[in-house]
Amino acid sequence: MSDAFYDYVRGRSDVVPEGHNERGLQAYRHLVWLGASQMVESHFPEVRRELGEDAWRALIAAFVRDSRWQSHYYGDLKDDFLAFLAEHTA
Repeated sequence: MSDAFYDYVRGRSDVVPEGHNERGLQAYRHLVWLGASQMVESHFPEVRRELGEDAWRALIAAFVRDSRWQSHYYGDLKDDFLAFLAEHTA
C-alpha cells in the first residue's frame, strides 16, 4: 500500500489516492478508527468516561492521525497510546 493510502485511512489527508474508491476508503477509515477506539477503551475505560463522547472521539481521531503507531496489530496500541498521551499532555 502507498503512503497516500495510509494517510487517507488515518485521517492525515482527504485526497483519495489514485486507483481507490472514496466510499470504500471512508469505510476503511472508520474501521481503523473503530478498532483503535475499542482497543484503547478496553485498556483505559475510565478515560472515555471522564472525557465524554465528543472529547473521546477527538482524542482517538488525533491518536490515529498523529501517533507513531506503525504495528498492524491492534493489540500493540496500548503502549503507543500511552506514548501519544505523554507527548501531547506534557
